[in-house]
Amino acid sequence: MTADKPLRADARRNREALLAKAREVFDAGGFFDLRFDDFARLAGVGTGTLYRHFPTREALAEAVYHEEVATLCDRARQLQATLPAEEALATFLRGMVGYMDAHQGLARTLATLMATGSGALAEGSRALEQAVTDLVAAAVKDGAVRDDVGAGAVMMALHGIGAAHDRPGWRAEADGVITLVLDGLRRSHSVNGQREHEHEQENVGELK
Repeated sequence: MTADKPLRADARRNREALLAKAREVFDAGGFFDLRFDDFARLAGVGTGTLYRHFPTREALAEAVYHEEVATLCDRARQLQATLPAEEALATFLRGMVGYMDAHQGLARTLATLMATGSGALAEGSRALEQAVTDLVAAAVKDGAVRDDVGAGAVMMALHGIGAAHDRPGWRAEADGVITLVLDGLRRSHSVNGQREHEHEQENVGELK
């Protein structure tokens, strides 16, 4: 058993080297331009090592995605454990915009791969949505945000922000969208918002 430990440590280092290099290529936007075997050369490992850990380009992408999602979910849990619920939610959502801004190449590549319907990528998306669900639920329980808007709406806003990354002035607009989301979620707006919605519906009826 003892003799195997150095091999396991080497395998772990090789895997981490491949993932680190893949992240760099993701962020540079060249993931699909690079020959798959070249990942081994850039990471300083053999081609056989690459294929043992990641038999396909998609498998490598999924591994990067899962590590990134795990980091984001850990961040959400850390914020929830250390900050008031409303502040934790706001900090996480603004942090997501910062993350998208810093990793635009990664986000674009993963969006392309997700279009293939990968079950592994869908699993990661569910984990991230659960992290947002937990943050929203904690804020609802704390009485800070309204209880008639679910985390799915928040995730839709995040997806929309990510999809619009090519717009001029994207970062400022993305921050503005998060402000709108947070303002709309605040509990103090729920009663007036409902009344306004009912009034709008009455006006629509009159127009008919």
